[in-house]
Amino acid sequence: MSVAVEKLEKNMAKLTIEVSAEELEKAIQGAYQKQKNRINIPGFRKGKAPRKMIEKMYGVGVFYEDAANALIPEAYSKALDECEETIVSQPSIAVTQLESGKPFIFTAEVALKPEVTLGEYKGLEVPKADLEVTEEEIAGELRKEQEENSRVLDVDDRAVADGDKVTLDFEGFVDGEAFDGGKGTDYPLTIGSGSFIPGFEEQLVGANIGEEKEVNVTFPEDYQAAELAGKPAVFKCTVKKIEVKELPELDDEFAKDVSEFDTLEEYKADIKKNLEEKKADAAKRAKEDAAVDAAVANATMEIPDAMLDTQVNQMIDDFARRMQSQGLTMDQYMQFTGTTLASLQEQMKPQALKRIQTRLVLEKIAEAEAIEIADEKIDEEINKMAEMYKMEADKLKEMLGDAEKEQMKKDMAVQEAVTILADAAKEVEKTLEGKIPYMVIDTRDYGMMRGDLVLEQAIKKIESFHA
Repeated sequence: MSVAVEKLEKNMAKLTIEVSAEELEKAIQGAYQKQKNRINIPGFRKGKAPRKMIEKMYGVGVFYEDAANALIPEAYSKALDECEETIVSQPSIAVTQLESGKPFIFTAEVALKPEVTLGEYKGLEVPKADLEVTEEEIAGELRKEQEENSRVLDVDDRAVADGDKVTLDFEGFVDGEAFDGGKGTDYPLTIGSGSFIPGFEEQLVGANIGEEKEVNVTFPEDYQAAELAGKPAVFKCTVKKIEVKELPELDDEFAKDVSEFDTLEEYKADIKKNLEEKKADAAKRAKEDAAVDAAVANATMEIPDAMLDTQVNQMIDDFARRMQSQGLTMDQYMQFTGTTLASLQEQMKPQALKRIQTRLVLEKIAEAEAIEIADEKIDEEINKMAEMYKMEADKLKEMLGDAEKEQMKKDMAVQEAVTILADAAKEVEKTLEGKIPYMVIDTRDYGMMRGDLVLEQAIKKIESFHA
């Protein structure tokens, strides 16, 4: 087997791979052996027809496709080992010669790892985080704890009020006709939650249990059901139950019940301490993210489309696995959200591009800073992983091959590069004039050991960045 590499534009390359005629003949014979039992030839028992006879009847190339499919994966894998290029995409395969007695030749068009030219990456300005914990934030935490320790009481001596949780039956009508999806029985609704059509919940205020009340609303112009968008509707509603949430008093007894402290003031001090720690951790991550993003913005590189497509497909596959773990298939997800595979790919492209650029820049910085990860650090990481997965470290080390360990070194070097950028960054006050633009990137993007962003978070961050 031989391989020739032709460099193309935009970091693409064409590999021309040649497999010997002898190997092709073996593959053709193998295809014949697999298929012969499924081929009927008059005058021969099933599976007993000679290859030549089958080729005479069905054409000389009857086994070519199967032979090529058998040869290509192994030949391509060997070509990757032989060529010195770093391939960063799935190949686009094209057969150029497939004929018995001649070498089998096919091409694989692939993306090559782009070269990165670093700009300034040390001493970059990043927004200074606000670490102050306000009384409002402390009150918010207390409110959460109150909500968790609240109790729900039935109300039967008054009408519906704002904030009540009601159970109701309803049926909606447009132009006097009931419409699909407009009927509910024993439906739970919190008044003021904004979960129904604007104006619906407010009109239930004052309704008594058992009384039928008509609610008049207009569907929003951008309502998901096009046949209802912008149309007035009447809902006939009957409140069947009213409940109110009773919150515990904020006092020392409350503090004793929900914490290890004897007084409310001690409990509030602990809440403040925890919030300060959370803000400090968040500030550290934000500083890292902003420094990395600034370094990426200062670097230049040309990302081939095939590399981007491969990253997008990997993200979709990962997203599909997460959906599957929640009992939802991709088909169901796309049906529920009204998306298609093509639209999903387009949505993912900005984040996929950012992920590629970030990784390439951090790898280049690790190279520029001559970051080397000692075997001892790999052992420490394996020990942490073993503890996490409740395994023996030695057994886990045996399970990890050289390729996995090398990838771990690369990921750890990338994370050290992040630390270098953050430590060298200069924090400056954010102002309305001359804002410092940066996009928050989840640091889990920096190495495959750190996981991925969920799709919804990625899209929100991209949209907010470009807003």
